[in-house]
Order: sequence, then structure tokens, then C-alpha cells
Amino acid sequence: MMRLNAKLGWIMLLVLGLVFPFLAGNDYHLTVMSTAYIYVLATLGLNLVTGYTGQYNLAHAGFMAVGAYTVGILTVDYQVPFWIAFVLAGPVAALLGFFIGIVSLRLKGHYFSIFTLCVGYILFLVIEKWESLTHGTVGIIGIPAPSPIGPLTFDSPRALYYLVFFFLVVGLWVMHRIVSSLLGRTFMAIRNGDDLAESLGINLMRNKLLAFMLSVFYAGLAGGLYAGFVRFLGPGIAGVEHTFDMTMYMLVGGIGTLLGPVLGGLTVPWITQTLQWLQEYRFLVFGPILVLLVIFVPHGIVGSFIAWRARKAAQPHGSGHA
Repeated sequence: MMRLNAKLGWIMLLVLGLVFPFLAGNDYHLTVMSTAYIYVLATLGLNLVTGYTGQYNLAHAGFMAVGAYTVGILTVDYQVPFWIAFVLAGPVAALLGFFIGIVSLRLKGHYFSIFTLCVGYILFLVIEKWESLTHGTVGIIGIPAPSPIGPLTFDSPRALYYLVFFFLVVGLWVMHRIVSSLLGRTFMAIRNGDDLAESLGINLMRNKLLAFMLSVFYAGLAGGLYAGFVRFLGPGIAGVEHTFDMTMYMLVGGIGTLLGPVLGGLTVPWITQTLQWLQEYRFLVFGPILVLLVIFVPHGIVGSFIAWRARKAAQPHGSGHA
């Protein structure tokens, strides 16, 4: 019954996503939602390595920037077709993640997070200072829009919306397959304790590295989509504040759940848009709300709902026992 309800919930979200362009008041709303989808896709990757494996990667936005700049540099400077550059965005981020993961994953807990914070800042500095490759602070201008696929063209906000939505749906489906598999349970065993995982015969380094590479692959893929959607890139995309934004999405929605990053990643941007009339003061309102959420709803929206449903399911059993 619970599985059926979950499936119905996902179908409802899918339908809402499909009809949203017809409900949106203007192209601006489509742009806001498309950008939110891109960051949700990246947050799914961060949630895999943080929520499911227990490794908090503060360089996640840096890897998203790697994917974005892969598309930007190849298309603008080398005239590589968009889709070929896009296909390379995820693997390039994952390859870099392999080398960084080999070093960083030998550290645990806060030490790992601090190390990745430094990595993220180094990635930002490389993008900002290596002008011959990344165009430096000027940024990359004139990135081509995704080229047509047969009769499908992506020259309007609605077409781009559906393109981003398609990749989000595929990304969610693949992530569901990963976390529901033996590999996903292996990641959760590592999260619950290295010693416990080792006692079960799990190769810690290999599985942590795999989770890290899958995570940054999602970030690179999201970055590639971002480049084709926004069509301009600057060093700011690699800023650690974007990683903190994605962390906020996980905390609000429910860390270590599949639906949590989706709800958080869609709810928070729309709240900030609603508070836009406060301009720079909106964070003075939004900040305390977030603090209260973390204090009183520590498991996020989805985690709290799951806990409530578990308590409710246990009540008849408990009363029958008495």
C-alpha cells in the first residue's frame, strides 16, 4: 500500500511538471522553474554522497562548474557541436572526481569536508585566473543553445523547460535505481559506520570513490545543462555558496531521501522569489525560517512525514499488544 501511494505521488509530480508551462503566467516563471530543476539534478548528486554515503562534499558547485565550462569551452572556442560537448560534461567532472576522491576520501568527517572546501576554492581560482582557457572574470559569452534533435528544437523557454525536465526525470529514475539496489544499501552501510561496513566485507575506498564519482557526474551533467540554458558562464558558478544552497535544499526537503532534494530544490527558490520585494533584506526573513526548520523539523519535510507515517502505522499494533 505504501509503495502504491509513493508511486501515485511520483506520477502526480510528473503530471504537474508536464502541465506547468500551461499554468505558468509568463516565460520568467518557466525560467525560474527550469533553473530550479537544474539545481535539483545537481542536488541529487550531492545527496547521494552526503545523505546516502555520509561524505559531505563542499566542492560540489566546483564540479558543476567543471561540467558547465566543459560545454562552454568546447562549443565557443573549439566549435564542438553542443550535444557532443554536453555528453562529455558528466564524464569530465567524474574523471576529475576520481583523482580528487583518491586523495580526499582518505580523510573522514570534518577533515574531508574542509579538504573539499579547499578544492572547491581552488577550482574557483583556476576558473577565475586561467584566462587563456576559461576567459577569466569576463566569462564565456555566446554559448550555443542545444541544437535540434530531429523535429525537436530548443529555441523557446517552453522547449528548454521540457528539455531540462526530461533530464531531471531520467536523473531521478537512475538515482532511484541506484539507491534501491545492493550498491545503494552498500553506500548506506558506509554512512552508518565504516567499521560496520568493513565487518560486512565492504571495500570502503572503492565504494566511497564510486559514490563520489557518481555524485560529481550528476553535478557535471547539471552544469552542462546550465551552460546550454543560460548561455553565459562566469566564475561565480563555482562559488561555495551554491553548494550551501544545495545543502539547504537537502535539509529542507529531507536529507538521505530521494524526494527530499526535489521538494527542497523547488520550494526554496520559489520562497526566495516570493520574498524578492524585500530585496537584500529577504535573507533576514528567510534565514530565521530556515533555522527554525532545522531545529524543529530536523529530518526535513520528507523525513518528518516518513517518521510520522511509521509512528501512525505502529500505533494500532502497539494498542493491540497492550
